[in-house]
Amino acid sequence: MKELYHIREFYRPIQPTIKQGDKEIIYQETLPNKRIEKFVYCFWQLKTTKKLKQDYVYRVVSDCCIDIFFEPHQTKNNFVMGFCRKYTEFPIGKSFDYIGIRFLPAAFPILFEIDAKKLSNQSQELKNVLPEFSDWIVSKLSSSLSFQEMVNRFSKKIENIILEKERNYDNRFFKALHFIFQNNGFLDTEKDLQTGLSSRQLRRIFNYYIGTTPKAFANVVRFQYILSSKPSKQSLKESKLYFDVGFFDQAHFIKNFKTFYGVTPSEAFR
Repeated sequence: MKELYHIREFYRPIQPTIKQGDKEIIYQETLPNKRIEKFVYCFWQLKTTKKLKQDYVYRVVSDCCIDIFFEPHQTKNNFVMGFCRKYTEFPIGKSFDYIGIRFLPAAFPILFEIDAKKLSNQSQELKNVLPEFSDWIVSKLSSSLSFQEMVNRFSKKIENIILEKERNYDNRFFKALHFIFQNNGFLDTEKDLQTGLSSRQLRRIFNYYIGTTPKAFANVVRFQYILSSKPSKQSLKESKLYFDVGFFDQAHFIKNFKTFYGVTPSEAFR
């Protein structure tokens, strides 16, 4: 399944990091081992080092990925979050600890044979989607383990799932996906994706593997391309990077960015 390696080669989904100097909250990501890296982008942890004075609202930006996450102190609280067409905010209180797996685009449906569209634009209890995996988290993980120990157990679990059986996939879908990545999401998905599939077939297959249409997916890839360039407020003004990926003016770019990020570029990159 070499096509899955191409996803990681061309696409690195970015989430906002905790502001430097904020010692009360830790966010960290750990890359997967070679045996699972074509399916998993990273493992992550978001936790407080001490109780906050105010409830914290965590923002998740659009990244085309599906995440499984849970609370180590209450492992029965485990969830899955699908593709989101816009940013999502979670009020998570004054004290928290979350650990998760971020799957690369298309990896979750391939691994678990779950229609990604059924997960889109929502977070739901994992037991309603993958009861066996939910039970495994409850029985095998706990707050007594370090983050790295939990990563190791998760990794072995994913390895075993990969080895269970051969999985079928549609090369035409991966051809379209590859073309979108190569163009940083800037293309006409109705005309430029020459895959041998009709527009209707392509929408159906993207809904299954990604959870949305090719056009909506390409828009998020374009947004993530801007993030991966690590712009500053000043560099965006000077280089106008957004013109390179099809935004026809600054107002168009700002509106699009705010949909996926939740704030304007000036607020995000100050």
